[in-house]
Amino acid sequence: MRLIDPVSGRGAGTEPAFAAYGLPGTPGSDAFWAAAGTPVSVAADGGGWVTLFLWRGSPARIDFESWSEPVPLRRWGDTDCWYAEVRMPARLRVTYQFLADDTAYADPFNPVGAGGDRSIAATPDAPAQPHWPDVGAAGILPVPRTRLRWAGGRLGGRRTVRVHAAAGGGPVVLLLDGDDWLYLHPAMTAFDSAVARGEMPPVTLVFLPTRDREAEFGCRPELWEAVRDELLPLVADSGVPADGDRLVVAGQSLGGLSAMYAALEFPDLVTRVACQSASFWWAPGAAEQADPLGGPVGGAIAARLRERHPDLSGLRIAFDVGEHETRMLPHCELTETLTAQAGATVRVSRSASGHDRAGWRHALLRDVAWALT
Repeated sequence: MRLIDPVSGRGAGTEPAFAAYGLPGTPGSDAFWAAAGTPVSVAADGGGWVTLFLWRGSPARIDFESWSEPVPLRRWGDTDCWYAEVRMPARLRVTYQFLADDTAYADPFNPVGAGGDRSIAATPDAPAQPHWPDVGAAGILPVPRTRLRWAGGRLGGRRTVRVHAAAGGGPVVLLLDGDDWLYLHPAMTAFDSAVARGEMPPVTLVFLPTRDREAEFGCRPELWEAVRDELLPLVADSGVPADGDRLVVAGQSLGGLSAMYAALEFPDLVTRVACQSASFWWAPGAAEQADPLGGPVGGAIAARLRERHPDLSGLRIAFDVGEHETRMLPHCELTETLTAQAGATVRVSRSASGHDRAGWRHALLRDVAWALT
């Protein structure tokens, strides 16, 4: 970790403090702020990276999504420059935000946003995500024109379900936590790009919003009965081209758990799954425990696979989990193994992230394309 002297304005040698990051000049000066563009990473002694974050104004801290404890920023002398040099491992893409005066802000010096109050940092060795455009915090993501009003039924309440036919439409791709893929990450644009480049066939995206994730994504049948009996017929009647007989379910975290549950309990409905960082620690009551991930490895899904010995030869499922999710890995690894032993066609990969949608984005496209081959 480099050492910075806020009095002399120098680093460990004689160069200006942030010169190693490509930022010459005096921190806090107009010239410095005009050149500021962060986060910027430099190689760290012993491997990994040291990444510089800058903030202008009041005291603040950096809040990382599921990867690190919050990091307080240091002030440069008596200037308006606040900074942190954060040690990061190799291959990491992470969502973060600045917290100042109890308010969350995106990084004003980072053009890669995730909604209005979050940004995304990536170490130089993190794999590229070519289909995902950089959208700043002030950017407005395009959303599908087709809106379906889904009211009542098994789940109760009303929802707006957006539907997009990429390149004229095709197999249905059901995106759980659909609002995240509409308003935080530009999934519609990314899928359009992947289809246009021939990396997957034309598809029809169905963005399913969630009202209560824990209730709907637990291992219960109501969601999937509603998808089968209400939502898919609604899509079929919408006039949007969609092949409902070829369905891919894509879910992350609790959504990944629910997708796997559907493949076990509704095999006539769900035979293709893209599953990122699924919450396979889940068992009834586990979420209320002091350590939800500390229960039996593989949770309720592994128990089902062991006890019921299902024939999953008709299932095609891609598993992905962040390589920095050390406590999730045993739960996922066991479920992956048991699923393959039950006859499913299984793909396993690891993303350069923690438990973070920013790291799941590339896996989402790649695994949906694989599920359709």
